[in-house]
Amino acid sequence: MRWISSRTCERHLKQKEGDVNAQPLQPGGRWRNAPAGGGETKTLGLLGFSAAYLIPHWGIQVPLSRRGPGRPHDRRLSGYGPGARWRHLSGYLQPFSSWEQDRSDDLTEHISPRQKRDANSGLYTGKRCRMESCFDFSLCERNGFKVYVYPQQKGEKLSESYQNILSSIEGSRFYTSDPGQACLFVLSLDTLDRDQLSPQYVHNLKAKIQNLPLWNGGKNHIIFNLYSGTWPDYTEDLGFDIGLAMLAKASISTENFRPDFDVSIPLFSKDHPRTGGEKGYLKYNTIPPYRKYMLVFKGKRYLTGIGSDTRNALYHIHNSEDVVLLTTCKHGKDWQKHKDARCDKDNAEYDKYDYREMLYNSTFCLVPRGRRLGSFRFLEALQAACVPVMLSNGWELPFSEIIDWNRAAVIGDERLLLQIPSTVRSIHQDKILSLRQQTQLLWEAYFNSVEKIVLTTLEIIQDRVLLHTSRSNLMWNSLPGGLFTLPQYSTSLRDFPFYYAKLGIKPPSKFTAIIHVVTPLVSQSQPVMKLLVAVAKSQYCAQVIVLWNCEKPLPAKHRWPATSVPVTVIEGESKVISSRFLPYNTIPTDAVFSLDEDTVLSTTEVDFAFTVWQSFPDRIVGYPARSHFWDSNKERWGYTSKWTNDYSMVLTGAAIYHKYYHYLYTTYFPASLKIMVDQMSNCEDILMNFLVSLVTKLPPIKVTQKKQYKETMMGQSSRASRWADPDHFAQRQTCMNKFANWFGTMPLIHSQMRLDPVLFKDQVSILRKKYREIERL
Repeated sequence: MRWISSRTCERHLKQKEGDVNAQPLQPGGRWRNAPAGGGETKTLGLLGFSAAYLIPHWGIQVPLSRRGPGRPHDRRLSGYGPGARWRHLSGYLQPFSSWEQDRSDDLTEHISPRQKRDANSGLYTGKRCRMESCFDFSLCERNGFKVYVYPQQKGEKLSESYQNILSSIEGSRFYTSDPGQACLFVLSLDTLDRDQLSPQYVHNLKAKIQNLPLWNGGKNHIIFNLYSGTWPDYTEDLGFDIGLAMLAKASISTENFRPDFDVSIPLFSKDHPRTGGEKGYLKYNTIPPYRKYMLVFKGKRYLTGIGSDTRNALYHIHNSEDVVLLTTCKHGKDWQKHKDARCDKDNAEYDKYDYREMLYNSTFCLVPRGRRLGSFRFLEALQAACVPVMLSNGWELPFSEIIDWNRAAVIGDERLLLQIPSTVRSIHQDKILSLRQQTQLLWEAYFNSVEKIVLTTLEIIQDRVLLHTSRSNLMWNSLPGGLFTLPQYSTSLRDFPFYYAKLGIKPPSKFTAIIHVVTPLVSQSQPVMKLLVAVAKSQYCAQVIVLWNCEKPLPAKHRWPATSVPVTVIEGESKVISSRFLPYNTIPTDAVFSLDEDTVLSTTEVDFAFTVWQSFPDRIVGYPARSHFWDSNKERWGYTSKWTNDYSMVLTGAAIYHKYYHYLYTTYFPASLKIMVDQMSNCEDILMNFLVSLVTKLPPIKVTQKKQYKETMMGQSSRASRWADPDHFAQRQTCMNKFANWFGTMPLIHSQMRLDPVLFKDQVSILRKKYREIERL
């Protein structure tokens, strides 16, 4: 038996976290070869001899269902059409004046110096910036990846969307209020809307930014932007020089996008939720996966100016049957002055269809460019499980660095509009189902709230900074998504509970039991002693850890029972309840059996629970179940321990789960949430259930349980039992609502499934039953 103090464990945790910074990566060692393209595609149609030789040609691209054998897939490549990274050839990034600069000089030769200065006021001085040349990695080596938000200045107003962005950062684990600890800086000046005609436009932004004491030419800063430019050309000019700052921008073009430096984000509306977010609308898979409509679109048609060509031509492929593409020119103050011969007919047909009904009943949704490259239709299609058909040449798709859009969208070409109907009809139904499922994964993982959009942006930058602990392509593009697979824990897929099936490996065959002890050991007949012996006898038990959170000193070694497996006693100095979920380095197995000291389980019950968990390694599997409900009278969430067929939580007093959730619990939640739990010495099990259900989008698994197990079991034998506290239940009600408020949603999912041993309670000989002891209890 070993005794370990919490200081030792905490020191190990710091060392483990410090490994990220133990070997600082020098900028000189971060050079990357230009990627060489990814993903197989079909290109349909030709434009002509001259076009084929003068410009890279992109047709409507239909992602194929598999890649050629042995072809590497860089996680940074999404393989989609207009934004394919291999178009940025090293030959075009000359260290001196490029062809584009020479051409620009020729065009502006006869423009006055003042006109030149005004025209270039918003262009980037750091147009050639990359992480290696315009980012100071040394700021991240001291304290890791921390983000500082400038304090809001007096008199400066923030739009609701920008306030949501800043709040998401301040509520994240990346936030620091100390600029001396920061690796990345975010302005408190609203840069989202840089359209000079917008009421949200901030004037004199150039001077305000230049006067910031930490600006440093923009180095290690990130600027968020949704709208740039104004009528009539809607350029990507922000109206000020961003210097060496990174740009997280919607509707950014591949021409202005700086690979592995900028981040392309989606265009979202002011009503986009800050946290939580709505789920996708794919409730179940239909086979075959066809809907009422094959292809739909409903939106504005621009009669003149940029973005008008594509939408003006949609009527050519509209057939009013399964391809319904509706446009209206009835928008703007003077639309009647510019109306053409089709406007009245288009407006009349436009009003006949309900947009939501079309969206939810179509297999494909057309996403043509608007005035800018991005469109609200993009996120709307993703949420509705309507496969997006992109028609926006030159748009760097959102999060293109990490998302493989060939698996969720069809990339078209504005020049080949007439081929789109035949192309989407040719996609096999298996591929359609796969595309639709991927839209839901991406929507819920990265796009359904402002918080997820912001966190995804920060995680992408952190992966660049800590390149040796970055996520793989599979982590980003498969469940549960990159936000819940933290590479600081491990870069090996086999160390996470989500990838056993994908890797073709079986879950581990051993578990580590952690018994949480808060009452002094006064008798050899206490339940904790019996529990320790029963667990240690399990054929699957590798080790037992006793977490001593009692105020009394540790008992002598001879007072603990002899066992056939190692028993390690960890004495916690802080004595807080969240310490039971610390990622102790003394846990040698992936599976953790969490137990309260008053739990009464037999060896047979322990064995059965573990065998069930091996089939569901990403979930919580255990015995005591509880449920939540919505109290319409009090308009709040309620908590119940009534014995029913319905449950949504399995308490960690007798439950098994993957040890990765210890790390996620410790690092994902902000300190304020864990402090609240520790101060009440309650609700840590509810918070763990919230976390696992949020990650997996699945309920826990309840296994066979004897009726005698109740929360009040220790009420008569131990005055210190927390279950004897009359305020305990009321606190758990309060926790439910505070947690739901922090998450922005209720992640718990109800279930009525209970797993029993084969032949459980069947009228057959007991000798035919493997877990026969369970029925006798």
